[in-house]
Amino acid sequence: MSADPASTTAAALDLTRRGLAVFALPPGGRRPDAGGWSSRCWTDPGEVQRLWCEGDNIGVGCRASHLVGLDLDVDGAGQDVLAALAACLGEPWPDTLTVATPSQGAHLYFRAPPGCSIASVSGGRTALGPGVDVRGPGLGSGGYLIGPGSVVDGIRYVIERDLPVQPLPHWITDRLGRGTGSGSGKRALNLREAH
Repeated sequence: MSADPASTTAAALDLTRRGLAVFALPPGGRRPDAGGWSSRCWTDPGEVQRLWCEGDNIGVGCRASHLVGLDLDVDGAGQDVLAALAACLGEPWPDTLTVATPSQGAHLYFRAPPGCSIASVSGGRTALGPGVDVRGPGLGSGGYLIGPGSVVDGIRYVIERDLPVQPLPHWITDRLGRGTGSGSGKRALNLREAH
């Protein structure tokens, strides 16, 4: 018997089985109810099974998941910008786990390279171009993505390309900044970590 496709518990469990860390967002919401969400990320499917409240939206913590998420803006504009950059560099489209968002955008999930401190950046200020926001592990709590199975404004986030999460391509890493070591030795585009 397959899981209920509308179940946020099943969706959260699926994400933990993919090696991602999840936390609860309010039903229908995009932002955590309170601070400290990064310390409430679950990676154990057993914990999710026991503790998840059905109907909660799903946050995917980038730091706890060792994840960099690319948030491609609405109506394909962000996708066009990223595709043009890849083509200009002679690189293939980065195939990885991809989630369609209610705004007709997409989230691309990538494993963060070891030693990188890629910060969350939005509002057209990323080194990848306009329409491509970044959610990264950062220097502090890191950013987060709204996970598939979540519902915002009555529309569900759904997996569009059901692939394993791939390493962040070098040509993207090079543009987002590399960091090594710890503390002040890390470098990132900026320190904004909010979703």
